Amino acid sequence: MSIQIVTTGGTIEKVYSEQSGQVENVVAKIDRYLQLLRLPDTQVEVTPLMNKDSLEMTDEDRELILSVVGAKANDGPVVITHGTDTMVQTGRLLKARLPELRYPVILTGAMTPLGFERSDGLQNLTESLFGARVLQPGVWIVIHSQVFDVDHVRKDRENARFVPA
Repeated sequence: MSIQIVTTGGTIEKVYSEQSGQVENVVAKIDRYLQLLRLPDTQVEVTPLMNKDSLEMTDEDRELILSVVGAKANDGPVVITHGTDTMVQTGRLLKARLPELRYPVILTGAMTPLGFERSDGLQNLTESLFGARVLQPGVWIVIHSQVFDVDHVRKDRENARFVPA
């Protein structure tokens, strides 16, 4: 099976910058983590689209995500790494504008960056790749061992998790 990963940034891709003392989106690092996974019979192609905090995403950014995902979703499942703050907004745009999906489109992210202690990034990425193999066509959020229909989920910022809406 072939799965497309489209990276857009968000916490899952952030790194610590010694110069600024901040955690920032600098470079895509998904490839490094994919090498840690054992994925027999699965080919993964990564498209680094942008590297932004989702709070900084514009309507033009979401249109670009829509365009790329629309083209890739014809050939198989798509996993999108995305910041959690506006993940639902992007997912709902995709669902509204891509109504005839033949494969699942999954958004995932992290509350703590990949590579940081107690990061949820690798777990969420792994679960999303599994979800890409078993979920029905549609737009989903896969995070913290849960699957949500994008129309029935919200981020609970106080508890740093997603919950049914």
